[in-house]
Amino acid sequence: MPNELILLVDDEPSIVQLAHMYLEREGFRIQEAADGEAALEAVKKHRPALTVLDVMLPKLDGFEVCRRLRAENNPVAIIMLTARDDDIDKIIGLELGADDYLTKPFNPRELVARVKAILRRSESKPAPTGKVLHLGDLTVDPASREVHAGEKLLDLRTQEFDLLLALAEHRGLVLSREQLLQQAWGFDFYGQTRTVDVHIAHLRKKLEGSTARIETVTGVGYKLVTGDNHP
Repeated sequence: MPNELILLVDDEPSIVQLAHMYLEREGFRIQEAADGEAALEAVKKHRPALTVLDVMLPKLDGFEVCRRLRAENNPVAIIMLTARDDDIDKIIGLELGADDYLTKPFNPRELVARVKAILRRSESKPAPTGKVLHLGDLTVDPASREVHAGEKLLDLRTQEFDLLLALAEHRGLVLSREQLLQQAWGFDFYGQTRTVDVHIAHLRKKLEGSTARIETVTGVGYKLVTGDNHP
């Protein structure tokens, strides 16, 4: 994980300088960009492991940068920086495919912790067991990290696959948002269970037409059921 390249995208020099100093101290390499267009160019040119992306940017805002990267299926991890503690900003960022978010002003040590947690998560996936899971017409292969609904290969992002795998491994059982955070994200997501709801919504769209579906158990959490399950 040390020596990974981090792209800092913010038009406030003081924030960039502080984040740069703390991340570099932990052994990360740093690139910087001060507007949305420069951010897109930097991601293509430097291929960072993770991008710290401010929402309020000149030329293109952070939401649009995130949207374009995900539309191109760019897998770079993204932490959004929001200027206010406003749920709508966080939800929009997560819906567009961000991995995490921090509200300004933030403690630079927390930024470092979030960066490390996300990179550790991508590096330390459990060793594939090779056990393919079959749920209705759904086939979940942990070894290849592929999911098929019938003959159709589903286009799942890393976090969507991990979330679906957690549900598939507990087929028919209700998992709370906290349990899903722990199993799919692999670390304490600072109590932000809303991210689970956003990723569940993404998964439901991608599972449309499959005999497998994700049910909400009000006040408890979610479970994966198939055509041969009865609520």
